Amino acid sequence: MFPRAGVALKEMDPEQRDRAHDLIRSALSNSGYMTTIQIMELEDVLQALENGGRFARDSEEYVLSVFGTPSADTSWGWRFEGHHVSLHFTIIAGAVVASSPAFLGANPAEVLDGPDKGLRALADKEDAARILLQALDAGQHEMAIISDVAPRDIITGAELEINPLTPVGIGVTMLTEEQRLLLMDLVKAYTSVMAEEIADYRLDRLYEAGIDKIAFAWAGGVEPGEPHYYRVQGPTFLIEYDNTQNNANHIHSVWREFNGDFGRDLLREHVRTTPH
Repeated sequence: MFPRAGVALKEMDPEQRDRAHDLIRSALSNSGYMTTIQIMELEDVLQALENGGRFARDSEEYVLSVFGTPSADTSWGWRFEGHHVSLHFTIIAGAVVASSPAFLGANPAEVLDGPDKGLRALADKEDAARILLQALDAGQHEMAIISDVAPRDIITGAELEINPLTPVGIGVTMLTEEQRLLLMDLVKAYTSVMAEEIADYRLDRLYEAGIDKIAFAWAGGVEPGEPHYYRVQGPTFLIEYDNTQNNANHIHSVWREFNGDFGRDLLREHVRTTPH
């Protein structure tokens, strides 16, 4: 695929590979870890589907990178990355203070044939959004749908720093209590990828910034199998999701933070306030 700095799983001996997986497990929930493994194993499905296409698919072609020196007293970070997986963690004084960007994709979004037929690695992220969309009345539906055509990909792409997107769609204040709970179910489909303490930290920041300032937007078709896109954003975070490629069977999803990606602002504050 594309060259990445770090050490690939396939370059590690069995003990090193076990240690790498231990590190990944430490940052993810059980379901988040299993989702990540399923995404990696989709490389084997693609290898069979593409039958020697232009990319060499390999479920072990995922790279672990470490930034700084791991220690309970220092600031450091690590990244686990490969096709459709890009996870970033920043640690200050032994605590994970940033866990974004967190990108997960799936191709195929649903395996249509073979021994894994029916597998949907990111099913919760599509299903929770559809449940919310279907719960809206006609007027709310009109506010939520920002375009009849879905963008081809996530709008923020691989930008290192992002800003809020417009239009925002329908705000939480326009939702009923039941619909608000459905929106939070969608948000938790993303936070629940992470280990409990990291997920709680994300949600604490979200609530502190104001749940009433969150909005949901949808673009594209509303029927299963049609190209579609959605986003959820609040004062501190942005979720983007698209399923448009390969006949709408190829998902990209990401959790971004406007001031927290890669731990930049937190590291600046740490340097400013901590003697070195």
